[in-house]
Amino acid sequence: MKLFRSLSIVLMASLVWAETAMAEESPIAIAIHGGAGTIERSKMTDDQERAYREKLTEAVNAGYQVLEKGGDSLDAVTTAIRILEDSPLFNAGIGAVYTYEGRHELDASIMEGKSRRAGAVAGVTSVRNPIDLARMVMEDSPHVMLAGPGAETFAQSRGVERVDNSLFDTERRRKQLDEAKKKIQSEERRHGNEQAAVEALPVAFRMGTVGAVALDKNGNLAAGTSTGGMTAKRYGRIGDSPVIGAGTFADNASCAVSATGHGEYFIRFNVAADICARVRYQDKSVGEAADAVINDVLRPVGGTGGVIVLDAAGNIALTFNTPGMYRASRSSDSPLYIGIFDKE
Repeated sequence: MKLFRSLSIVLMASLVWAETAMAEESPIAIAIHGGAGTIERSKMTDDQERAYREKLTEAVNAGYQVLEKGGDSLDAVTTAIRILEDSPLFNAGIGAVYTYEGRHELDASIMEGKSRRAGAVAGVTSVRNPIDLARMVMEDSPHVMLAGPGAETFAQSRGVERVDNSLFDTERRRKQLDEAKKKIQSEERRHGNEQAAVEALPVAFRMGTVGAVALDKNGNLAAGTSTGGMTAKRYGRIGDSPVIGAGTFADNASCAVSATGHGEYFIRFNVAADICARVRYQDKSVGEAADAVINDVLRPVGGTGGVIVLDAAGNIALTFNTPGMYRASRSSDSPLYIGIFDKE
């Protein structure tokens, strides 16, 4: 009997050790982006480049520290995105672009891969960190997406701090709006076609987003995206960022994706979900799936932008078809990486 008890104790200890070792070996990872577009080294000063790299480093490290301390992927995603929303360098939160009427309308979404819960907000004007409100919609409402005044009312009902829309103002974005309106008005007079006028805008005016994907020690994926949308957008335009399956998607059985680019194309081609479907049903790697969608599907029809993708094994893809994409990643298997331009 004593021998049996001793063997049982040894067996139980071995199981505990094995479970602990597995937990310690479980991968953790995070990737973030700050938008893709015509981002060229020749058009950026050393100080500007340094500022972007420092902010990307701050955001990805903050999210990674959440994971390193045993936190979940949703917390890592919101932590990283909140930092990017609070920076005037990016088109989200403070630093968001202006609508045609001269204000800011913000969109965000978040999704977790375990049960595929999701939350999103669109066209909010008085919430400092839309990613936090999107998470509230996911966790504290029966809905997935709330828009405009309804989203603002929901925020108020949950005690979210309200801010004046002018908080998001920056001089750089104001100049972009003035330039975009002149271009649009000129093209409309010449062609009498609003669509042609918008398409004539520089690519940078039609893009700009921040996002994050994360994998925690429990094997759960999460993705989030936040944006100010397109410069000089009208009529309450909403892009792909708050649309689950287009700009954001997460599923533990495949991958997590956050997208950035010309949102109309990402909606039409269901980009985020398509990438994860290729991973799940075609047994593609995240790199293969992202490359196929971004370069083989979008590029031929004029869709520009990029994605960050992460799977449950901690594999990361940072894929774009533009001259650059602000991006960063870090995992238990790979060191900190910061990139801005193509081929670095």
